[in-house]
Amino acid sequence: MKKSNKGYVILAVIIVALVIFMMMGPFYVINEGSQVVVTRFGKIVNTHTNAGLYFKVPFIDVVVTYPKLILSLDGDSQRIPTKENQFIIVDTTSRWRISDPEQFYQSFKTLEAANIRLSDIIDSATRTIITQNKLSEVVRSSNLINEKILTTSVVDENSTDDTAAQIDSIINVSTNSESITKGRRQLTLEMAEEARKMIPEYGIELIDVVPRQIKYSDEMTESVYNRMIKERNQVAEAYRSKGEGDKAEWLGKLEKDKLTIESEAYRKAEEIKGQADAEAAAIYAEAYDVDKEFYSFWKSLESYKQTFSKFDATFTTDMDYFDYLYSAEGNR
Repeated sequence: MKKSNKGYVILAVIIVALVIFMMMGPFYVINEGSQVVVTRFGKIVNTHTNAGLYFKVPFIDVVVTYPKLILSLDGDSQRIPTKENQFIIVDTTSRWRISDPEQFYQSFKTLEAANIRLSDIIDSATRTIITQNKLSEVVRSSNLINEKILTTSVVDENSTDDTAAQIDSIINVSTNSESITKGRRQLTLEMAEEARKMIPEYGIELIDVVPRQIKYSDEMTESVYNRMIKERNQVAEAYRSKGEGDKAEWLGKLEKDKLTIESEAYRKAEEIKGQADAEAAAIYAEAYDVDKEFYSFWKSLESYKQTFSKFDATFTTDMDYFDYLYSAEGNR
């Protein structure tokens, strides 16, 4: 009986010890997308990069978990001079991941410390590459801007007007920019390569560095805007000049057409008037031959009509001119 009780006590002790041991957390789980570094008294004793259930010494081993996924880092905006000393504002973003958790732990221990150090490295690499290249290499990726672009002409293709041709030359002015040899895409690769030279001992894999935003400085922006305004004003002035020229041309043409029409109308009017006078003279002559006395009477009445309406005066009736006022035969 005593042996049986002793066995129960030992079993109970073992069970209690197991419960206490399990409560101390001797096991830990690594999830997918995670990796860990196990340290003992500050010294790395193990690393695990695969998901699963693992054992550690309770209260002694410390498990530090890091992500295996790709991480992003947004850098701060920098004011950087180009090779020709033109300042631009550059804002980069980069992608990276922890390739060696043991080296990463020895170098940084925390993600926050890694981000600070990596940001400094990328900013330095970005500044180094940009200061070695011209502005056109930084902001452009190809030479497409220099290719001939067919645009709609403001004048007819058969037009020979010099002013219109001048407008075309201003609007479609040849703005061949300096040809680039690298371009922004190549420079981003060089930025990443420059940064990788400084991070091999950190257990970090830098995937890429991409300029998220490149813009001119305030001084350069104002200069660009002023140049754009000047160019647009030149185009507007050319349009106004052409409009005034066309206006003068059309007014001259209209005046010429007007004079031509008036001259032709006057010629036709005089021709018709001459024909009418000839016909009237013929009619008068015929009437005179038919009745000379009546003709004289009629012409006198016509003369009275014209004379009395034009002159405000008093006439004496003793004049032979007024004979027909007394009788139709002109006798007093």
